[in-house]
Amino acid sequence: MTKLTLFPDAKLFDQFFVGFDDVVQRAHKMQEEIAKNIPNYPPYNIKKVDENKYVVELAVAGFDQQDIEIELADDKLIIKGDVKGDSENATDYLFKGIGMRAFTRTFALSDHIEVNNAELVNGMLKVWLERMIPEHKKPKKVPVNGKKSVKQELLAE
Repeated sequence: MTKLTLFPDAKLFDQFFVGFDDVVQRAHKMQEEIAKNIPNYPPYNIKKVDENKYVVELAVAGFDQQDIEIELADDKLIIKGDVKGDSENATDYLFKGIGMRAFTRTFALSDHIEVNNAELVNGMLKVWLERMIPEHKKPKKVPVNGKKSVKQELLAE
């Protein structure tokens, strides 16, 4: 099995980006964690709703609100599910195809992403995210200052 690399030639990356060392290291670390144990349960979608809004959808049939925990820590969205006390006896099933096993899904979030809302409807958990750009990070125009030329000074007098 070949090892997947996010940035095969890091030197090429370094010549275009300054100060992103920690971002690259986080991406490499996350890639290694995912490669060890690629989770496939529960299935999920990630939608971009508009320029700064996203929704993460997880198919969690059989889970109730109290069975799901959503946590935001260290720029990670962590969604955990565990059905506590299945009231139905497992021996009553002739076939049990709906998986309700415990799970943990982790999503790396960009800076300034906040969780706005989470809802569970018809077996779909939807977690609404929004990028909240701080005022000091928004684009702004910077005026170019310089010395007045001799002609401008004479005309002003």
